[in-house]
Amino acid sequence: MPPSKLTGKPDEIAAFINRFDVFLFDCDGVIWHGDKLLPGTVETLDMLRSKGKQIVFVTNNSTKSRTSYIKKLTNLGIPAKPDEIFGSAYSMAVYISRVVKLPKHKRVYVIGEAGIEEELASEGVSYFGGADPAEDKPMQPEDYDTFAPDPTVGAVVCGLDHKINYRKLARGYHFLQNPDTLFLATNIDSTFPSHGKLFPGAGSISAPLKYMTGREPLSLGKPSMAMMDAIEGRFRFDKKRTCMVGDRLSTDIKFGIEGGLGGTLAVLTGVSKEEEFLGEGKEVVPEAYLDALCDLLECA
Repeated sequence: MPPSKLTGKPDEIAAFINRFDVFLFDCDGVIWHGDKLLPGTVETLDMLRSKGKQIVFVTNNSTKSRTSYIKKLTNLGIPAKPDEIFGSAYSMAVYISRVVKLPKHKRVYVIGEAGIEEELASEGVSYFGGADPAEDKPMQPEDYDTFAPDPTVGAVVCGLDHKINYRKLARGYHFLQNPDTLFLATNIDSTFPSHGKLFPGAGSISAPLKYMTGREPLSLGKPSMAMMDAIEGRFRFDKKRTCMVGDRLSTDIKFGIEGGLGGTLAVLTGVSKEEEFLGEGKEVVPEAYLDALCDLLECA
């Protein structure tokens, strides 16, 4: 069945909203572009909350922790609480501490930014690398002798890293030569939307290591069912009364479909375009879609 375009159909929008108690929202390309809030977002979220809907922000962006996201949402005029935010950095930290139960004498090498570090710290996981300024330097002559597998490194974690360099990849490569060292990715998005364009995503950070080592990273972001299990365990919602709202078919919409949610809603303000899911033989198709999230206000 082809997806239903709800824009301009207030009665269908109202009926769609009424089917759900919980809305899971992607952020980049849905709520904002970079630091710019998309039009009508605050009013749309206020409308859903006024109808008693639970809102959860589910993002693959690992550069920010839940605390940082609260600050960003608040600055954009969107009230939020820590338990309304579930990011890939938090998902990864929970996986390491509560699922893998990494021994206390083990540590995590981070190729990524402060969001990962903050979430690992919140879970009591030891780490190194990440935003440490020493990581930004180029390869040193002594590195060729000292880089090697390290039995104290329990995992190499990759997230979006705006300062990625050869030295970080070389270091991660040698740690991953130990088959017992976990290879984890906060997400494997190829790109992300910002300022009306696409830029390389976190998947471009782990991809070289995947190519070098022949190992596949375990992704803890959308569309990984590990993330869905974590969200469901945290919020205890009825899947059939839950809708995933996103801009990317391969992560957001696939996440909702494979996770068995009651509905999926795509918006055209981010990565995926209408022609990607209309017509025969499309692999991932949302139940419904909008030109922009604020079109939900048409039901008012």
